[in-house]
Amino acid sequence: MSLSRVREELLRERVEDIGREELKRLAPLALKLMEAYERMGGFSSRYVARAARILSDMVQDPDCTVFMAFTANLVATGLRGVIATLVREGVVDAIITTGGTLDHDVARALGGVYYRGEFELDDAMLAELGVHRLGNVLVPRESYGPLIEEFVHRLLEELVTRKRRWTPSELLHEAGLRLRDENSILAAAAAKGVPVFSPGIVDSAFGTAIFTFNEAGRSTGLKIELDIVGDLARISDIVFESKKLGAIVLGGGISKHHVIWWAQFRGGLDYAVYITTATELDGSLSGARTREAISWGKLKPSAKHVTVPGDATIVFPLIAAALLGERCGEHS
Repeated sequence: MSLSRVREELLRERVEDIGREELKRLAPLALKLMEAYERMGGFSSRYVARAARILSDMVQDPDCTVFMAFTANLVATGLRGVIATLVREGVVDAIITTGGTLDHDVARALGGVYYRGEFELDDAMLAELGVHRLGNVLVPRESYGPLIEEFVHRLLEELVTRKRRWTPSELLHEAGLRLRDENSILAAAAAKGVPVFSPGIVDSAFGTAIFTFNEAGRSTGLKIELDIVGDLARISDIVFESKKLGAIVLGGGISKHHVIWWAQFRGGLDYAVYITTATELDGSLSGARTREAISWGKLKPSAKHVTVPGDATIVFPLIAAALLGERCGEHS
């Protein structure tokens, strides 16, 4: 069989976003599941039910500013649409995420197609076929790097005529304004005025494209400067202007830490929901439970909090659907 035929056979089942309408259809069942999980008594089911309850309290508290932190791998899946829906529904006030989120969101918003694969596929074969593997998600090369670089270069060509110095959140707002995709996180955030912070923006295809834009502009003097510290000032303003702070944290790493790090300067989070597959036994930040944050002053001792041990692609759509159902009056 030719390589082109093997590639065609491999790339058949597209990754599809779970959007608002599907979440609404799931809402009545999700609400009933949360009630059942609460009654079951063990083991992780009670954590899931508690997370749904705390998230509801967090969102309904008019004094609470809600941060959402998540890792880029989730944006390569249909969970992207769930996150975008919550942003459009006004659940989220600020986002902190990794640089890869920008890559996957932009690539998919521009028509890049990701496919369902398997963890066990032959990676040497995939490399020969021009297909990247992200867990069991398959990303054709043409759906990733070239799309992102072309988009970023066009964006910067326009923005550099306005000014040279930009914070990452300003760039991401402008990027979101140019994306026409209901399930795009950046587009949803731009439409709702929700700032997107990416402290590790340079660790991404999006960030690398900023570098290559500047390299190409050496002869013309066209150059973009990233004002990372400017975003710290903006986060600081949000934190200190808030009466209460809440966080929805999917995964770990820099996204998680940036939220809880800044929360400590305001006395700690009042609400926190973590969902993670990482273990706390190795002392990792990603595996640290909410209770550990209390010792650092990143979470108030009086806070409502829970850590759900589990895969966010399994757990979070249920919690999000229950929240949406509650907000839409689906509770029966």
